[in-house]
Amino acid sequence: MGKPTGFIEYLRETPLDRSPTERVRDWKEFHHHLDEKSLRNQAARCMDCGVPFCHTGKLMSGGASGCPVNNLIPEWNDLVYRGLWREALERLHKTNNFPEFTGRVCPAPCEGSCVLGINAPPVTIKNIENTIIERGFEEGWVNAEPPKTRTGKKVAVVGSGPAGLAAAQQLNRAGHSVTVLERADRPGGLLMYGIPNMKLDKQHVVMRRIKLLEEEGIKFVCNANVGDNYEAEMMRRDFDAIVLCTGATAPRDLPIEGRNLVGVHFAMDYLTEATRSVLGKGPAAAKIHAKGLDVVVIGGGDTGTDCVGSAMRQGCRTLTQFEIMSKPPLERAEDNPWPEWPRLYKMDYGQEEAAAKFGRDPRAYLTTVKKFVGDAEGRVKELVTVDVSWDLNERGQRVPVEVPGTERTQPAQLVLLAMGFTGPDIGLPNDLGVALDERQNVKAGYGEYSTSVPGVFAAGDCRRGQSLVVWAINEGRGAARECDRWLMGKTDLS
Repeated sequence: MGKPTGFIEYLRETPLDRSPTERVRDWKEFHHHLDEKSLRNQAARCMDCGVPFCHTGKLMSGGASGCPVNNLIPEWNDLVYRGLWREALERLHKTNNFPEFTGRVCPAPCEGSCVLGINAPPVTIKNIENTIIERGFEEGWVNAEPPKTRTGKKVAVVGSGPAGLAAAQQLNRAGHSVTVLERADRPGGLLMYGIPNMKLDKQHVVMRRIKLLEEEGIKFVCNANVGDNYEAEMMRRDFDAIVLCTGATAPRDLPIEGRNLVGVHFAMDYLTEATRSVLGKGPAAAKIHAKGLDVVVIGGGDTGTDCVGSAMRQGCRTLTQFEIMSKPPLERAEDNPWPEWPRLYKMDYGQEEAAAKFGRDPRAYLTTVKKFVGDAEGRVKELVTVDVSWDLNERGQRVPVEVPGTERTQPAQLVLLAMGFTGPDIGLPNDLGVALDERQNVKAGYGEYSTSVPGVFAAGDCRRGQSLVVWAINEGRGAARECDRWLMGKTDLS
């Protein structure tokens, strides 16, 4: 695919970002775009590799390898190289309902498993994907496509994150009448409130797609917290089938001394409040605000980075990010071979912004927090950290062990806990009587998605645990397929 010698002729090139010192002044998306000639050259780098791994979508060593929605990457790379943008969009939409989301927020495991990436920089798959869909919108090729006929079946999708939206669109395409129930005040779930606006614009990108789904006939009901202000039994009575896409919203806590002090917050509470203020009365109106404060983010990953980027935009005084794991290497370690996801050190956008202002990467590795210390008014004022090493316990498991004599005190008036999620809110599953697995996720086998209650299906993070947006889309599509099969006895959904 692409140009046979393209990977030799052209170097990897990605669009420049707005400078860190400029972009922290607003909440707008910070990526620039390449011109068409440069993009076609980048698509030309896609090798005729014979056995492409980029679209395999496998789990290897606990991480994604290749594209979980099995995007036909070599095919649309070749079409872009030849200037056939509309045909490229058609191939992209065959597997991915929302490439404008994944093209912005996916960590691109496809690039980690690109065959060219064995000994050279991989193809810029993520950027090409995003450009294809944005060109489609600009040219008017992306339009609402309501089904020609209706089946008379009604389906409730609980949750409007990426899994819920994918399930809803697929079920609607099958002709069912779909209602999406969202407990927040706006649709989008994680896409709306879990990812900051500068990474995924809410009005231009998220609501653009929501409006298209509404034009296709999908009904969105917000402020509908099933089990609270919307009875689960009423949902069972009013719909022929239910798809649970509630996400993994139970955050992992840090139950140490001082945890209840004012100023210690879960990351998602902070990010939600920041986005709600940006969309409402303005960034300064956020109830949890970092302006003029010493901010500490505990935990890494995308959520930790998003906390860093948000605190920078709110004007924090200082920023430190603690990670209990060791600093990743600059090159693949021997136990992390291609085509596994490359666990490498990198500066993400938030760390770049902090480094530009404070002169250093804000992350401190192999560090854990022992306690929070408050002032006379019950507000956090500092915390105590200690270095750790990873040693083997009596069972042969690697566990963190405190290093004696390494305790330090760090000023902090705002602490954000970004240590991941333990699973879904189990209130609704209990109300519906569906079984949970040993991790307290909704029990529903991958590929089948059916729960212990007939007619109730589950997909996304509430089924598999905290994962990627692209896995959520994969599961939403799969759950829709099996729900359609259960309703109609057969299915044409892929």
